[in-house]
Amino acid sequence: MTSIDWSQHPPFIYPDYKSSVLRGPTQSMLDIGALYAKASAIRMGELSGSLTDRFVPGEADHDLIRNAQQGGAPLGERIVVSGRVLNQQGKPVPGVLIEIWQANSCGRYAHKVDQHDAPLDPNFRGVGRCLSDRDGSYRFYTIKPAAYPWKNHPNAWRPQHIHFSLIGQSIDSRLVTQMYFPGDPLLGFDPIFNATPGSAQERLIATLDLGITEADFALGYHFDIVIAGCRATGQEEKTAESRTATNAES
Repeated sequence: MTSIDWSQHPPFIYPDYKSSVLRGPTQSMLDIGALYAKASAIRMGELSGSLTDRFVPGEADHDLIRNAQQGGAPLGERIVVSGRVLNQQGKPVPGVLIEIWQANSCGRYAHKVDQHDAPLDPNFRGVGRCLSDRDGSYRFYTIKPAAYPWKNHPNAWRPQHIHFSLIGQSIDSRLVTQMYFPGDPLLGFDPIFNATPGSAQERLIATLDLGITEADFALGYHFDIVIAGCRATGQEEKTAESRTATNAES
């Protein structure tokens, strides 16, 4: 695997994204490889322990249209989101835990912290998970989320988006990102999206795909994710690749 080009990723602190100023790290990153080298007899279990085959999603966990129904279907536009998890060489990465969470079709999260004056949908929880298969493929059924206001700046609205979290073989291969939708006019105004360098922004946006679309049921969107998982061969290589890279990172 090739080294990660960090110029394609957003900085930890982006002043226009105000909360990043408060929570972004200001000190240099630790070199995990160097820590291992200094204490070879002590292995950090949360980093070196394998998570392979530790996750068992439920039958309907990938189907956000069904997994929270309480006597009715959720409201909004049904969509299918599908793609592949790949490494930097374009090879599939199986067994990755993929979790998503999102607002509903009115732009509100099913979370007590979200006090946006928009309806909650009792049949939509907005969370799901699945594992990438042998081909690295994944598939979610969900409702297209709406834009919503936030407090970053006056009259600030977040574009339609879905949050992604991926965990590979170990916890230090975790990737958190967001997927956006094509043609959204709010993208140019969003500091989270714009924190990503322009050359990489298109990799944050899904593409409409009629091959994924299910006729008379739901439009399909294609979204591949590229991760750089840690490798146990070669300390320098492991140090570089214990972080994550993606075609979609926030």
